[in-house]
Amino acid sequence: MNFDTDIFTLFDKKWALLTAGNEENFNTMTISWGGLGTLWGKPVATVYVRTSRYTHDFMDANEYFTVSFYPEQYRKELGVLGKKSGRTMDKMHESGLTARKAGESMTFEEAEVTLVCRKLFRQELDVANIPGSIADMLYAGQAPHDMYIGEVVEIIR
Repeated sequence: MNFDTDIFTLFDKKWALLTAGNEENFNTMTISWGGLGTLWGKPVATVYVRTSRYTHDFMDANEYFTVSFYPEQYRKELGVLGKKSGRTMDKMHESGLTARKAGESMTFEEAEVTLVCRKLFRQELDVANIPGSIADMLYAGQAPHDMYIGEVVEIIR
């Protein structure tokens, strides 16, 4: 597997979708926090999901997830997936993106790159261990994030 990219801007500048579930039942959300690297001798992707998000339920219930990246022309569609909840509406249909199977999870036809990941680790972020100014800005009255680390088992282009 080979994936050449600017890892320091990939999540922040090239909006990503995190998707978990299967063909019958899945959810997706936009993410801008994440990382790529190596852990325990494996290529990994790390993502963060607030415990209040619907996608969090899917991340906990499934062994696989995908992280997919999109060209700028899909920013509006990704915005829909970041602002609306799959708990209360069919945001997949409203987004206009085309869902498709990717390994043991799901992605979208419009993705430039999809990383298929097998969940290795989940850890609750302890807000008490986050610098005060960051905790005040991001977590005051908000649900915390959980960190998920997945082994990248396939790269789909």
